[in-house]
Amino acid sequence: MLFNKPNCRTLKNLIFPSEQTIFSFLRHPHNPPHTYTQKFNFVDVYMKWKKDSYYDSIEQIHKSIVLKPIISLKNCISQDPNGCIPISDVSKRGIQLEVPMKVARFLRLYPSIFEEFTGPQYNLPWFRLTPEADEVDREEKRVYEDCREDLRDRLKKFILMSKEKVLPLKIIQGMQWYLGLPDDFLQHPDKNLDESFRFVEMEDGLKGLAVESGEKVLSTVQRNAMKKGVYVGGPMEAIEFPLFPSKGLRLRRKIVDWLKEFQKLPYVSPYEEFSHLDPDSDISEKRVVGLLHELLSLFVEHSAERKKLLCLKKHMGLPQKVHKAFERHPSMFYLSLRNKTCTAILKEAYCDESAIERHPLLRVRNKYINLMRESATIFKTRRVNSRFADRWDSGSENEDGKEAAECT
Repeated sequence: MLFNKPNCRTLKNLIFPSEQTIFSFLRHPHNPPHTYTQKFNFVDVYMKWKKDSYYDSIEQIHKSIVLKPIISLKNCISQDPNGCIPISDVSKRGIQLEVPMKVARFLRLYPSIFEEFTGPQYNLPWFRLTPEADEVDREEKRVYEDCREDLRDRLKKFILMSKEKVLPLKIIQGMQWYLGLPDDFLQHPDKNLDESFRFVEMEDGLKGLAVESGEKVLSTVQRNAMKKGVYVGGPMEAIEFPLFPSKGLRLRRKIVDWLKEFQKLPYVSPYEEFSHLDPDSDISEKRVVGLLHELLSLFVEHSAERKKLLCLKKHMGLPQKVHKAFERHPSMFYLSLRNKTCTAILKEAYCDESAIERHPLLRVRNKYINLMRESATIFKTRRVNSRFADRWDSGSENEDGKEAAECT
């Protein structure tokens, strides 16, 4: 573990830089939050990444990068009145649909989902859904209907975490996959949104979606702390984050001491005002960590590509180097380097099933992943049958040659 500041002072001076600590509000309970002394200790620290095979093997997370274009293509087919499309309808939309190769080749990789046949005109290849994929598609639509209120609440919380309680539509559309919203969710506001939402004009000519709500929203951390009886709902109470250290993860003593003090700091909810916080303080760091925790709690797989979260910095009051917050708290987040990208995973979601509410769409996505696995089995069977057929043909030719020689 390395520090960016080589000339470190003693541990005592680092943890207690002055007589007035962050807990001085206990002696002066009537002081407003902005009068608290805000410390800045080991926030600027680099922690060595450690591989954890458990999180690297969570299939629903690492298949997601391929599942997204599969579902986009599935939607193109299912939305067609005839339930089938020619390849020409999607062959030039590969970038838009995030298909990593030629669309026709990609469709043929998943025969358990997409069925190819020759179309009625010009002998073009056409595609339709297999009966199994069609059944999962119908289940997915039922989930959208039955869980519309849950999906709306997740979108509402997502917007309420922003500074002005408003986000550009393009930001929301870019995060719809993680939130589990259907592609056309915002195209039908009368059906999917309630009176607390309103469309607004933002700076630079952007259109945005705002939320007006007077209700107090509790984060996942606050709700779980209430269940355990360690939080009563007051302002600036200290709540400790649940930690799940990976096996073999060892931190230097100074970092361990800093984390203990960090856990005792007041918890600032991502839904609360934070303008009074010093952006270079440990309290601000705890607010950022709490926001990232809540954000991943709302997502379907409780994970996201780290680079995809960078677009939220301006609107959610995150620091320029917010990506380093994942590195500084390896007992809360895991960074997976699979699929040639960096994926941030919320450990609590996979270590304590009762702590975070299961997303209603997760079961459906797992069924699509099962179909993807079946496609691999189909290809494997085809290869085995092909080799067997080649051997049979070769054997038949040898027998024919032998019989011909004997006859002569």
